[in-house]
Amino acid sequence: MTFMRKALPRRTFLRSAGTAIALPLLDAMIPSMTAMAKTAASPDRLRRLGFVYMPMGCDISRWTPPDGKRLELLSPTLRSLEPVKQHVTAISNMELQNAYPGTHATSNAAFLSAAKAKRTESTDYFLGTTVDQIAAQQIGQGTQLPSLEMSMDLLSVIGQCDNGYACVYQNNLSWSSPTTPLPAEAHPRLVFETLFGEGGTAEERKADLEKRASLLDSLTSEIKRLQTKLGPQDRQTISQYLDSIREVERRIQKAEEDTLENPLPDLERPVGVPASYADHARLMFDLQLLALQGDITRVITFQLARETSNRTYPEIGVNDPHHPLTHHGNDPEKIAKVARINHFHVSLFAEFLEKLQATPEGNGSLLDHSLYLYGSGMGNPNVHDHTNLPILVAGGAAGNMQGGRHIKYEKPTPLSNLHLTLLQKVGVELDSFGDSQGTVDELFEPLDL
Repeated sequence: MTFMRKALPRRTFLRSAGTAIALPLLDAMIPSMTAMAKTAASPDRLRRLGFVYMPMGCDISRWTPPDGKRLELLSPTLRSLEPVKQHVTAISNMELQNAYPGTHATSNAAFLSAAKAKRTESTDYFLGTTVDQIAAQQIGQGTQLPSLEMSMDLLSVIGQCDNGYACVYQNNLSWSSPTTPLPAEAHPRLVFETLFGEGGTAEERKADLEKRASLLDSLTSEIKRLQTKLGPQDRQTISQYLDSIREVERRIQKAEEDTLENPLPDLERPVGVPASYADHARLMFDLQLLALQGDITRVITFQLARETSNRTYPEIGVNDPHHPLTHHGNDPEKIAKVARINHFHVSLFAEFLEKLQATPEGNGSLLDHSLYLYGSGMGNPNVHDHTNLPILVAGGAAGNMQGGRHIKYEKPTPLSNLHLTLLQKVGVELDSFGDSQGTVDELFEPLDL
């Protein structure tokens, strides 16, 4: 005899006043008539796409892996990827021709659009729809948020920022149309409310938060009711997910309390975020993990710092502003400091990948069902070029991505080839994107040595 149970809908929410928490994938959401049905219903396919932007290029000599095909040995800048290198591919000699004539503004603007930015200091800016938004139009429509735009810096500068280019090009990675930039959010509290709030005005959401010590406190009865319907494994999954939400909320509250105690201004850091860059970045990465795990969104962009950022990094011994260091004039000491910043940024991304890999989903992990592109729109910052860009691709095992490799092109190859490839792998059928000339098929082919 065959027994059937009614599965929970994938879009199940825990709700209370001002709160709506989407749940991670549970066994109870998968029809259990047969083992075959369970396998077929599992999300063992690529359905998430993320982009992390590293500003102002890098010291490519310390970035480039020494091996031509395998990531057997990692370069000094990439060494923190060792625990997840089997899920990562480095790609050398990619370029952004449409980022020339060579500015910080066009580096940021072209990274996800592969388009040439209109040179203007006014509001008649024009670029192109970015790859993340093309993906969001197809794979993001069934989620609470079609896409999520995040940053680390306060992006409030307006007017002309770089050689006649409006600041909008540096401020925004994501564009839903050639004339519509999508602002990114740097404040963890506001991202948290976007993910787990249930609407209302900013004042109403603030009042709801002030009524309770924690967002989860108002859900206690809902959580207990749901737990009675779940098996042991699902109860553990729910418990771990809610613990993660509570911990992120605790860290946000701690940062806000610290700001009240030490209200020194930081021109590039929003008030109420962790004073440490690493703590702020980890919090933003953890919010991404929660958003992906709860299927709140499937498309994310994250700007690690703004182009021309003068942020310093005293926690890694770099007290010089980042942007002036990149104009190093071949000074070995300055180049070494730039490389230290590059390594620091990569190490935070590596921590995030480890967490994705450690988060089970379906017949694999959250990392298996995601593709993340990490890189910069600038190559050598000292000369503002846009060739031999630092590029990494991570995840994608559910789409048969072959990690643990180094793809090195003999001649400069459009970054748009990679964008087109990623779009196709998450189910967006396009024949071309930007100035693409093909796809990066090597990512999904067996490694032939």
